[in-house]
Amino acid sequence: MCIRDRYITAESKILNVGAGNSRMSEEMYDDGYQNIVNIDVSQIVTKAMQEKYKDKGPNFKYLCMDARNMDFGDGSFDCVVDKGTLDAVLCGEMSTTNAHKMLSEVHRILTPKGVYICISYGQPDHRLPYLDKPDFEWKILTNNVFKPTISTSITLNNDDKDNPNVHFVYICQKIGVAASSKAGDRGFDKNE
Repeated sequence: MCIRDRYITAESKILNVGAGNSRMSEEMYDDGYQNIVNIDVSQIVTKAMQEKYKDKGPNFKYLCMDARNMDFGDGSFDCVVDKGTLDAVLCGEMSTTNAHKMLSEVHRILTPKGVYICISYGQPDHRLPYLDKPDFEWKILTNNVFKPTISTSITLNNDDKDNPNVHFVYICQKIGVAASSKAGDRGFDKNE
């Protein structure tokens, strides 16, 4: 079972932050996840994606919005997916402040059982200081996944923590009453 399928269902309300022009949401939609909202700060990209996916229906949306200041109500989404957005925020000016703003907004818009799935190039010792804050009240699971490669002759060493061929997936699940029992059923532990 893939990471995504462990934490969300076809009925889950999913937000993709910093969606850009990635096909990830389209692929998730085609896999049966039929309630996806995509946001990005670029008006040009958002308009292009709205046009490209206009036939997907009302439950597949692209909105121009900043992940640091979202217009959604508290508890609006079961899952927030982030493929490189936290990384991009951490490369900009006022990175610590902006990362905290974004993560606070992500936490706010998640349901009490909600999960934030962050796909990052950042190693745990560089990302956990931002994610593992008491005010976020979530349990964190870290996984490594190999980046797709063109050449099959490349030897990948899973033990090398500085390996450039690995992405890190941080699964941050809110630990409300319902979430903690669900997480406990799976043996969900920080840095597992």
